[in-house]
Amino acid sequence: MRLSSGALALAAFVPGLLAAQCSNSSHADSGDSLTVETRTGVYTGVVEDEYPNTRIFKSIAFAQPPVASQRWLPPSKLANSTTHHTTYHYPPSCPQYVSSTTSLWNQYLGLGDEIYNGNQGHSSGLVGEATSEDCLYLAVWTPANATAASKLPVLFFMTGGAFTTGGININWQKPTNWVERTQEHIVVTINYRVNIFGWPNARGLKDQNLGIMDQRAALEWVYENIGQFGGDPSKIVQWGQSAGSQSVDFHSYAYHDNPLVQGYFMQSGTALKSLGFSDYGQTNFTFVAKQFGCDLSCPQAELECMRQVPFAQISNFVGQYTDNGTEPALSFSVVPDERLIFSDYPARSAAGKVAHRPAIISNCANEYASLITYPVNNLTAGPDPAAVLEGDLTDWICPTANTTTLRTQQNIPVYRYQNAGQYPNMNPFRWLGAYHASDLPMNFGTYPIQEYLGNSTAFEADVSRAMQDHILAFLKDPLNGPQSLGWEPVNGTTGLGGKVLRFGADSKVVQQVSRVEIDGPCRGIGKYDQFP
Repeated sequence: MRLSSGALALAAFVPGLLAAQCSNSSHADSGDSLTVETRTGVYTGVVEDEYPNTRIFKSIAFAQPPVASQRWLPPSKLANSTTHHTTYHYPPSCPQYVSSTTSLWNQYLGLGDEIYNGNQGHSSGLVGEATSEDCLYLAVWTPANATAASKLPVLFFMTGGAFTTGGININWQKPTNWVERTQEHIVVTINYRVNIFGWPNARGLKDQNLGIMDQRAALEWVYENIGQFGGDPSKIVQWGQSAGSQSVDFHSYAYHDNPLVQGYFMQSGTALKSLGFSDYGQTNFTFVAKQFGCDLSCPQAELECMRQVPFAQISNFVGQYTDNGTEPALSFSVVPDERLIFSDYPARSAAGKVAHRPAIISNCANEYASLITYPVNNLTAGPDPAAVLEGDLTDWICPTANTTTLRTQQNIPVYRYQNAGQYPNMNPFRWLGAYHASDLPMNFGTYPIQEYLGNSTAFEADVSRAMQDHILAFLKDPLNGPQSLGWEPVNGTTGLGGKVLRFGADSKVVQQVSRVEIDGPCRGIGKYDQFP
């Protein structure tokens, strides 16, 4: 099925129109090239007129719906099936609350970990789509002519969102343009459970890190079935941004003996970033349960009572409680359980309990500028630069430096890059610099979406293509591919040897800088330059 370019343009402004167009259009031209048979079902995708060489399968289940008695349980595998599914619109996001708190994201940016897009104060989900507990789906982008014989490498992407939001249906995280341009790879993006539904830390449960288990279930489905879409299961790179990037690193430790992937791409986040976990008494879930009359001393009874409460009511309560700044604060995020999430990653690494697979580890030059408290009364000058610098180093740059060291000590190749570009359509304030998540539209080639802030530029397009090409070289051959472009892994098991690629700074598409220039301040050497 093909969609007109006019419908696509309008859909950018009217959320849900694209799904309606797909649902109501004729399926007569859905030939064999758009239909793929897998173990779990038969799926028919879509080709959009603007991108005639790219197939999109927008919604494929990778696990059974975690609903009713399955709420807060690990994902269950799907049975064998020959049922036919049309995948013409994206799935709902997993339950999450869209904050009504004023921020840069809902005022100016429209991208990043939290997507508000006007859906404030209720569980309306990302970009206008409804949320649902029946949310364990993935989307696949392939060249239109890909067949089982194509054996294309696969990027498996996990979205960010501070472990509380995120999903597939985010316009600037759709790789259609990239796949259309190269015709050399496949991209998969996934939903996974977040907030209280993904990390409940409830007394009645054995497994608390359900979001990580969802991610693994999706990866296992891709490993088993991607060959039918033209992918090579032996050439998967696991990629994530922010919370998704931390998750990538979590997987490299939790599944070190069976990683299923040939490489990792950690974009703004590693396992060494502080989890901020404090709920060792498992009181947060019980506190929420009491608000719904589930004030029960028996952990199992508490859990069963909470399974009767509509998910939207739970999501709204947690979200509104947080928005209001009520004390004690509530938090639902990854839980150190020493099975999937560990409390001492340096010790795990020293013991060799990390997957020996090459990795890209990247950061933006000014990550924290968009994450610090919104300077609503001082937008011209922006936040305190010293506070931004402290956040940059503590939360982002130094965890990357330390993760790099852990891997090089294990003789694991690590390729590093820094996004340092600023562009008129993505930077409403100069002090933002290359802020957290600003490289995502460059990766995906979706930066023109931000043109309501200003025009995109030819230089911006050049940087985007260069960034994509370096990632693709790694995807094709994580060990040697980047070196064909002059991108060498960093070196030095104790020092700061090697070069880091820097994209978009000083009117240069890409340049190489000493690792000391970026990581040095984490070792007391030099001063970190945020490129304001």
